[in-house]
Amino acid sequence: MDLFQSFTKHWKQAFPQFQMDHSLLLLAVSGGLDSVVMTHLLAEMGFTCCVLHVNFQLRGAESERDENFVRALAKEVGMEIFVERFDTLEYAKLNGIGIQEAARNLRYQWFETKRKDCQLQFPDKKILILTAHHANDNVETVLMNFFRGTGIQGLRGITAFQKERFLLRPLLPFKKEELISFAKNHHWAFVEDSSNESNKYKRNFLRNQILPELEENFPHVKDNLLQNIDRMKEVAEIYQEAIADRLKELMEWKGQECQVSILKLIKTAQLNTVIWELIRPFGFTVQQIPELIKLMEAPNGSSLYSATHQIIKNRKWLLMAKIQPQENSFVVIESSESVIEFAGGQLDCTIITQPFTHDANPLKVMLDAKQISFPLLLRKPKSGDYFYPLGMQKKKKLNRFFIDKKLSKTQKEAVWILESNHRIIWVLGLRIDNRFRCEPGTETALQLSYIPKEI
Repeated sequence: MDLFQSFTKHWKQAFPQFQMDHSLLLLAVSGGLDSVVMTHLLAEMGFTCCVLHVNFQLRGAESERDENFVRALAKEVGMEIFVERFDTLEYAKLNGIGIQEAARNLRYQWFETKRKDCQLQFPDKKILILTAHHANDNVETVLMNFFRGTGIQGLRGITAFQKERFLLRPLLPFKKEELISFAKNHHWAFVEDSSNESNKYKRNFLRNQILPELEENFPHVKDNLLQNIDRMKEVAEIYQEAIADRLKELMEWKGQECQVSILKLIKTAQLNTVIWELIRPFGFTVQQIPELIKLMEAPNGSSLYSATHQIIKNRKWLLMAKIQPQENSFVVIESSESVIEFAGGQLDCTIITQPFTHDANPLKVMLDAKQISFPLLLRKPKSGDYFYPLGMQKKKKLNRFFIDKKLSKTQKEAVWILESNHRIIWVLGLRIDNRFRCEPGTETALQLSYIPKEI
């Protein structure tokens, strides 16, 4: 069975949902051997395809040569071609990232844009992006993931079909050597990327130096790794089921905040693995596992941060929440009839007269209007703040009030207060000041309604 027959059989078995009459395939073609073979195979199968080529303008005349070659290839096989040019160096500089990462980002962003354009043009077809990753790429990826310490997920290798990205990789079962032989037999031309010889890139170093050394000592290393990848996919499924059960026992959600019992976590078997799966979705790294273990023994209020989230020790709990953006620290309210939009949500102010209807809703309160002077100041708490909580004749420090209410650090950070003439009249959503309560003889009240912002 030659490569074309094997490829056709693989397509029918692996991707039966994508038939010729109902699919439009967008082929990522660089002009290299792999993408050239993929283009010819799909053309021979009879699929409707378009060629996508990205000129990253990184290799001067060689980049121009590649673009011209791919244009000629598309014409040869009768496929429409779309070409995009990027100033990759400038993009990398502006975003503070490496050249390879910049090229990958630009490439896939443009692919997705073209896919959406085609989907609008052909709403009844399944539009897919195809790349020419093959078995050797899979071996290299798994080795790189192993050296990086990505865990079981990284050892599964490259995914053949990523549904959420409409991304298909039909050459994954086939080795580079098979592609080379098939292309030579058909006298197909292709271009060579000179940068593939440079070992300054990690993947090239692995491909050009490490793998040949391994093959010299372990002749069947590629076959063995490919078999391990297949087994690891099944292991990963079992692992994910077990981890999901563990995390379900540990994680308690309150709105957008996740709570984890330190007592339960510390008693968990395979602690390092469970912690990794616990913190990984929140942007933390594997190197932060020891830091989280230390956090469980740290003083109350200690924190650990990723780029997007924070983990705070709050007594017997670890609290995980998004890092809140910086916000305006105060808002001036000029009149008693106002609707104020602010960083913490919305505050409605209205003057009402007797008879009053008292509401048990903590987000809707009434205060004695005669005791209040405008403008009011809506602000974040600060050190030294105090007020007289409703029902108390003595003042209480706001921080002590928060402790008594058992507020977490993130809950404290979300609190806003309203003051009149330098006196707190309401800790929004929690308690009014006793000095401003409505008495039986109160004739006019300031009604305040608070709608907190969803975080």
